[in-house]
Order: sequence, then structure tokens, then C-alpha cells
Amino acid sequence: MTKRAVVGGWRDGLRTVGGITAGLLIWGVLTVAGLAAVLAASSTAYTVVKLVGAAYLVALGVQSLLSSRRKHGGEGGTDVPTSAPASAPASTPASAPAGNPWRTGLVTNVFNPKIAVFYTGLLPTLAPTGPSPEAGMALLVLLHAGLTLVWLGGYVMLLARARGFFERPAVRRAMDRVTGVVLIGFGIKVAVTQP
Repeated sequence: MTKRAVVGGWRDGLRTVGGITAGLLIWGVLTVAGLAAVLAASSTAYTVVKLVGAAYLVALGVQSLLSSRRKHGGEGGTDVPTSAPASAPASTPASAPAGNPWRTGLVTNVFNPKIAVFYTGLLPTLAPTGPSPEAGMALLVLLHAGLTLVWLGGYVMLLARARGFFERPAVRRAMDRVTGVVLIGFGIKVAVTQP
């Protein structure tokens, strides 16, 4: 999301936040429906979600590392891509992340085992005992999604305002490399984490 906001602009950043929030709502619906409890009870299902999420994070990290070399001309090269499509808008930075930002946010959050653990283990213990447990859970899910939307949306807007600094070629190269290493590290951590 950070790279989307800085490189792709606030619109891409907010689309990613929308995908992340949609992922939370999916987990919320599964939790309220009781389907998330199956994931909590089945170590096989949990392992599958965990490994798919880890593989996705590693793939994003590798893509970011490769992007830092290709689109920035390698170590000492220029910041101009070797061939830019004639139809590319002038305002799109050379290192804009590939793919749909909303889908990236959604997939990352749906396959995030930490969200699975949070929604299946912790959130039900916080649900108010008012009219019904399902209504209490639904209220918590909506509150969590709303807070995520506001918090990450504000973060995106702040990053987008600092975009001039982050568009410098050396800063973009460093950001791509750091992002790639961090995503690969998170992917490995997710893969080896035990429930």
C-alpha cells in the first residue's frame, strides 16, 4: 500500500486500501457465518491459507526487487525505461506497480493468516453480548473495517503529499529494494509461523 500511494499516487493508494477493507469484510462475513471457525479448527486449512499468503508476499517481494533493477536502469543506469508505450500517460511514474491495486489489497488481506487468527480467535471474545452474538460480531467487523479505511486512507493521503521526495530515482530504487526484501521476509515469517 505504501508503494502504491507513493509511486502510483493517492488514487492507487486508496484503491489498495479499499481492497484491504474488502478483505476484512470477507473475513468478517466468514466469522459471523461461523465458517472462519472451520479454519481455526483445521490445521490443514490454516496451513493452506498461510502458505498461499506467504507465497503471494514472496512473489510481490521478488517482483519489487526485479522492478528496482529493470525500471531504474540497474545500479548505475538512468531512470528512464528502455521503451515506454506511446499510450502511457505522462503523469504515470516509470516504476508504478503492476496489477490492479484493489485486487492486490484484497488478495493480500484475504490470505493474511494474522487476519485469520485475529478474526477467528480474538474478535469473537470482544463481541458485545447485546441482542445476539452475530449482531455483536457484525458491529465489531464494521467498526474494524471503518477504522481501517479511515486510518489507512489518511496514511495514503500523507504519503501522496510526500510524493515529490519519493519520485527521486535513488529513493525509488532504495524503496523498491527495501520493499522487496521486507515482503520476502514477511512471506518467510508467515510460512514458518505456527498457529
